[in-house]
Amino acid sequence: MFIFAFGALCISALPAAAFQLQQEQPASAPAQTSSKPDEKSDSDQSSTSQQQEASPKNDRIFWTLPNYLTVENATNVPSISAGEKFRLTSKDSFDPVEIPYIGLVAGIGQADNSEPSYGQGAKGYGKRYATAFADNTTGNFMTEAIFPSMLHQDPRYFQLAKGGFWRRAGYALSRLLVTRTDSGRSQFNYSEIAGNAVASGIAAAYHPRQDRTFSNTMSIWGTDIMWDGLANEMKEFWPDIHRWVQKKRGKN
Repeated sequence: MFIFAFGALCISALPAAAFQLQQEQPASAPAQTSSKPDEKSDSDQSSTSQQQEASPKNDRIFWTLPNYLTVENATNVPSISAGEKFRLTSKDSFDPVEIPYIGLVAGIGQADNSEPSYGQGAKGYGKRYATAFADNTTGNFMTEAIFPSMLHQDPRYFQLAKGGFWRRAGYALSRLLVTRTDSGRSQFNYSEIAGNAVASGIAAAYHPRQDRTFSNTMSIWGTDIMWDGLANEMKEFWPDIHRWVQKKRGKN
């Protein structure tokens, strides 16, 4: 959570020019299709380009956080299979950076003495680490793999990449409620809302008995959605920030 908060602070502090780089770049012409035999190679290249967009590279947010589910500058991209959804979610959930991130979350809980029944010391820290890891992994798989596969929804974040800061920030936040289906249509984001609800209910089964209340479960659900909203903001603006930093470095 500290990493996400740090990311939000960095976004708010950077110049507006960083968010306008994408607008300044000329829009690429749409791929042309043709039935002529001698133009088949162009069609094949377009298909290959779309496949590359469908499986985005891991352009780590702030060079740290794994980012396997962001698609940039893409309009007509092919859907991804259920197996691919699970594969990308696994890479996201078990990325090496998750080890210190979960450790930080557990450390904050230790300092705040959250869930006092865990106690202090190494034993208490170990319990907090295990539950934090389980919370994070369960939430990821529910919202990015299991529910998207069952409901045929696309778990990827499709960057808007145009318009002013507030328009783009609003779009990123709206993706909590609106998502794409595998067929490319817009649909209510059941995977995000229901997926996090189920993950919160599962968490109640292994957290201390005194914390297994309806109000606490609703609090976990709301907090998970809030962090996902912040993650969307970072996914929307990170490509612009990255290009801006590279441009500044190139001038030095």
